Amino acid sequence: MGSSKRFCCGLKICVLVTFVLLVIISVVLVTLYFTVFKPKEPKINPQPVILESIRWIIFPIQMLNITLGMVITVENRNYGSFKYQESTAYVSYRGNVVAEAPIEADTIPARGKHNISTTVTMFADKLLSDDNFKRELLQGSILNFTSATTLHGKVILFKLIKAKATSSSTCDISIFVQEQQTESICKSKVGL
Repeated sequence: MGSSKRFCCGLKICVLVTFVLLVIISVVLVTLYFTVFKPKEPKINPQPVILESIRWIIFPIQMLNITLGMVITVENRNYGSFKYQESTAYVSYRGNVVAEAPIEADTIPARGKHNISTTVTMFADKLLSDDNFKRELLQGSILNFTSATTLHGKVILFKLIKAKATSSSTCDISIFVQEQQTESICKSKVGL
């Protein structure tokens, strides 16, 4: 009788200790998830836009090509990778889309940085139909454009936890025609 009571008491103690250990491990894992391993928004750093070339031919056929180099640095602050889908960057002049540039799908490793670069060429058929654009170009003044880029993807932590993320960036681009230089002010917004 005495040994079976000791066995039951020992079994109860083992079950209780196992339960307490499981609760402690669960609390630690949940705490780690919501602190250290919590999926964080990737940080988007648009770089200044580079004017690669500007070419305007009036005769025999009116033609205008402006080529801009765009680079966006994505900093993955997570302990997991950030995988984004193919996307498109848009460039607008006075609210009208005048150029598009594809962005290929890729993966940014955990705690890493990745440069996304593309070249945008704007063509005359969309720009020269705007009288304001012609006037500003002939006067050699400033041409103001806006670029918008959105990356849809997901943060993957330990190949188990996946969280969707959307990163958007917009840039106000000023092209100084006479100096053939650019200035840009960029803002980024990320949502999980």
